[in-house]
Amino acid sequence: MIRFAGLLDRLIFTPGRNAKVRILTDYFREAPDPERGWAVAAITRDLDIKTIKAGQIKQLVYTRVDGALFDMSHDYVGDLAEAAALIWPEKPGQNYVPTLTDAVETLNGVTRTEALEVVERWFDALDASGRWALIKLATGGLRIGVAARLVKVALAEYGGKPVQEIEELWHGLKPPYLSLFSWLEGGEKPASAAAAPFRPVMLSHPIEEADKPKIDLAEMSAEWKWDGIRVQAVREGDERRVYSRTGDDIGGAFPDILAAMPFDAAIDGELLVFDPHVRDRFAVRPFNDLQQRLNRKTVSQKMMKSHPAFIRAYDLLWLEGEDLRPLPFEERRARLEGLLLREHRASPDGDERFDLSEVVDLPDWDALATARANPPLDAIEGVMLKRRSSVYVPGRPKGEWWKWKREPFLVDAVMMYAQRGHGKRSSYYSDYTFGVWKDAENGRELVPVGKAYHGFTDEELRKIDKYVRDNTIARYGPVRSVRADEDKGLVLEIAFEGLGRSTRHKSGVAMRFPRVSRLRWDKPSREADTIETLEAMLPEEA
Repeated sequence: MIRFAGLLDRLIFTPGRNAKVRILTDYFREAPDPERGWAVAAITRDLDIKTIKAGQIKQLVYTRVDGALFDMSHDYVGDLAEAAALIWPEKPGQNYVPTLTDAVETLNGVTRTEALEVVERWFDALDASGRWALIKLATGGLRIGVAARLVKVALAEYGGKPVQEIEELWHGLKPPYLSLFSWLEGGEKPASAAAAPFRPVMLSHPIEEADKPKIDLAEMSAEWKWDGIRVQAVREGDERRVYSRTGDDIGGAFPDILAAMPFDAAIDGELLVFDPHVRDRFAVRPFNDLQQRLNRKTVSQKMMKSHPAFIRAYDLLWLEGEDLRPLPFEERRARLEGLLLREHRASPDGDERFDLSEVVDLPDWDALATARANPPLDAIEGVMLKRRSSVYVPGRPKGEWWKWKREPFLVDAVMMYAQRGHGKRSSYYSDYTFGVWKDAENGRELVPVGKAYHGFTDEELRKIDKYVRDNTIARYGPVRSVRADEDKGLVLEIAFEGLGRSTRHKSGVAMRFPRVSRLRWDKPSREADTIETLEAMLPEEA
């Protein structure tokens, strides 16, 4: 656990992506099997230890520390694992320090009662850093700012292999990945054990003004850019999967999509939610409705009925045993049209969940700019350009696919609450809830409309943190309420991608991808925007 805890510390406190990759590759060289494989599984969140829950850790700490003292410490620190690791008073005599392999294999082989006894002994042997790592490992709360794909990139660099090969194998591999590491070190490549594998996605470049002269529109096919999430729907025999763009299997949240895949194919497209009450079966609902179905392990029949999902298909990567990725986009597109037309004819009244992304006629930059700024539906966030001759290759090849998104919405809002961050930000108030003005019975009041935690520099973070501490009017555990009235308040210029109605928020609206665009130290809080400003930005009701 000491080596694993050191790895986590270095990853948390190292900001650069390339530096994190170097840390991981160094660890892969130093750590033996199966330890390094368990570490990979823990960081990618593919490790499931069922014998320890966060509540049990809290009760265990209560046996050594006064409950009120720990609760106050927990409130101040804001993280259960960190508070427990720091406050735990060791008992002398326990000197066996477990390895990461010990921790995983032991905790997966004992009962919950036995697991708690084991953890108590290990807490006495480990230092604070080791205890923190053990708690995060055991409770599944390991979030250290390292995406699963970054780990795959590090594995590829360690073994000198293309990351795309690792991504295609990934869902057929099991922790602790002994066959993977053997291959990376010169052994035989693991057989692709997973049916319906993920195929690494092809990405687009944002269009900047300097790019326009380089793009020959006569060679491009134009489509709308939809405000959903990029997915890959794959069926091979009896195996059906829906993958996110990073290769995570999200099919458990979309059984209605899985059930409506009659073809052996891999389709690339946009996951969206349609309105079941509108005659057009694929009338797209706002992203906020799709969000109700994301990040769920299971979904109820009621949710599937009220928020039915579908895929707007725009590419065909594999069909009935044939890899189509080496073909030009124009040919793949024709094969996709034929497949969807064939399936529609086979079941004209069936529960179809796939339709074709429309090709739009945008012959020049003026037409593109007009379409981008005034799309026919609010669920469209811009336009896409794809070279008709482009083959499908993983990554972001220059000059093949382009995206031109709408300019973000901007509003001025007032900070209302601030919460401590995580990792290297755990000592700063870095997560901000903000609101806009609304007329009330006794004058105007602020109503929360969103939360943001990025868009500012480290230097700006220190200034905001000082402002929060100097203007706190109430404390709620790790959250502080700051002064926010018409005479005093910190105005934040907030950029966001879209807006939807919400019954969960007092304001009645929810923002899509809000972030701090600017700090408006110069602007009086009374001049921040009103709820009417945001309501005017809402998409029209279907």
